[in-house]
Amino acid sequence: MNYKKLTCASLLLALLMGCGQKEVEQSHDVTNTPKAENIKAHLEFLADDTLKGRDTGSDGYQIAANYVKSNFKQLGLTPMGEAQGFEQEVTFRKTSLEKNSAALTIINESGVVELKEIEHFITSGSTLDNSASVEAETVFVGYGVIAPEFGYDDYKDIDVEGKIVVALTGRPDDLPSEEGAHLGSNGEKMRHAAERGAVGYITIHTPKRDQVRTFEKTAQYASAPRYSWLDKDGKPFGSQPSIKGSAYINNNHAQALFFGAKRSLEELFLDDTNNKPITGFMLHSKVKLKTRSHHEEITSPNIIAMIEGSDEKLKNEYVVFTGHLDHIGVDEHGDHEDKINNGALDNASGVSILIETARLLSSMAKPPKRSILFVVVTGEEKGLLGSSYFANNPTVPLTSMVANVNLDMPLVLYPFADVVAFGSTHSSLGEVVETAANKINISLSPDPMPEQAIFTRSDHYSFVKQGIPSVFMMTGFKSTDEGINGGEVFGDFLKNHYHQHSDQLDLPINYEAAAKFALVNMMIGLEIANQEKRPTWNEGDFFGKTFAM
Repeated sequence: MNYKKLTCASLLLALLMGCGQKEVEQSHDVTNTPKAENIKAHLEFLADDTLKGRDTGSDGYQIAANYVKSNFKQLGLTPMGEAQGFEQEVTFRKTSLEKNSAALTIINESGVVELKEIEHFITSGSTLDNSASVEAETVFVGYGVIAPEFGYDDYKDIDVEGKIVVALTGRPDDLPSEEGAHLGSNGEKMRHAAERGAVGYITIHTPKRDQVRTFEKTAQYASAPRYSWLDKDGKPFGSQPSIKGSAYINNNHAQALFFGAKRSLEELFLDDTNNKPITGFMLHSKVKLKTRSHHEEITSPNIIAMIEGSDEKLKNEYVVFTGHLDHIGVDEHGDHEDKINNGALDNASGVSILIETARLLSSMAKPPKRSILFVVVTGEEKGLLGSSYFANNPTVPLTSMVANVNLDMPLVLYPFADVVAFGSTHSSLGEVVETAANKINISLSPDPMPEQAIFTRSDHYSFVKQGIPSVFMMTGFKSTDEGINGGEVFGDFLKNHYHQHSDQLDLPINYEAAAKFALVNMMIGLEIANQEKRPTWNEGDFFGKTFAM
């Protein structure tokens, strides 16, 4: 039998005919097959120009949400949102920095240095105050990282109470990629500073960072609004009220902060480039920073539905499938005549495959033992916000969610032969995914881009931070067509189509590959739902120790 010529339907039929009776029973007599034409129909609707890129809170997003709801209703899924419906409304605060309102001044023993916004520094509006200002002495804290399990505490023996913290962007090079991405994130750094009494935070762009992304490239997006979801008290989640201002300074214009200090900024940049240890010290400069902002409230729903489990006890536990429905909307910048970012692969493809996965699981003669929860989220492109809201305000008990399987931008442009499950090395889900995929002759491959720390960069991470073992599923780089290099296809997409108007329906989307990916995810869902024990974090795993209850 030539695997390369199998369709998804014939693949599943061959699987069932070749299985022993015990294996068939364990897969609950799965006789339905994924349909490529279903996924194509979903994707063509969700990535149509009419929806104008499904921006969070837009009419186009709501149309997309209504479409997902309609499909869940037709499948007979149980609504699990609010008020016995499918929607969980999320309220966001949209914060915009008023034009020409930001000012940053450095005062040292040599005089006063006024920095120019955009050219020398960038900042964002305050999510808490329309008018914000801070003036204080500064202190350098290296990278601003605290990680005792890896031997780092950049605040050791340094008093930052009432001061503005100054830190280099990035993190120590010897931290593991995924753990380091969490420890070196802006949220973690800001939290550490606030907990120690800092009143402001300045990050310095470095020559090392410039090799990855230039300051000028980052500054192009400085005017974009900032979004936060609001808690029940109307406060922006994750805000640090004690931090009255923050800024990101170009490496060529931060020297004034270090005038008269024990070490020069050039020396620190050299240590950063050569991956040498960097420790903090007091600075002899003061900073004034002020901004003006305006706020707007918008709402946008998550869509939540369930297939109830068949086991009297285990049906009270949930396997959670997620995919983000939003994209980046209309972009008036640039020279392209087409301003709509349709997000065909990011992430209309993931939601379309999720809907087909729901159809497969809901049409089984006997449902899986555990319940299956489908959570289609908003605000991923704004910072994983819809999934963060759900994970912090779940519509089922948090402890009842045993695992999360996230579908985000599956690159269904070629006939893949393997899958990648980001996060599979952290919990027993790695073995589960491999077992499920192997049942349909698909292999599990290791992360091909560990330096990217993708495990921390999509909606599953909101569940990780609530202690729930999670994986982010992606098509692998192996192809059943020997003439196709999946890694090259992925690289081309990231370079030429990711977050661009060309991520649209005229891409060479392989709908048979999309159907096969739905089959893989169905098998993973069944494997988790039917096993006796719920997934567990690996012993001693950093994320398990940090977040699991």
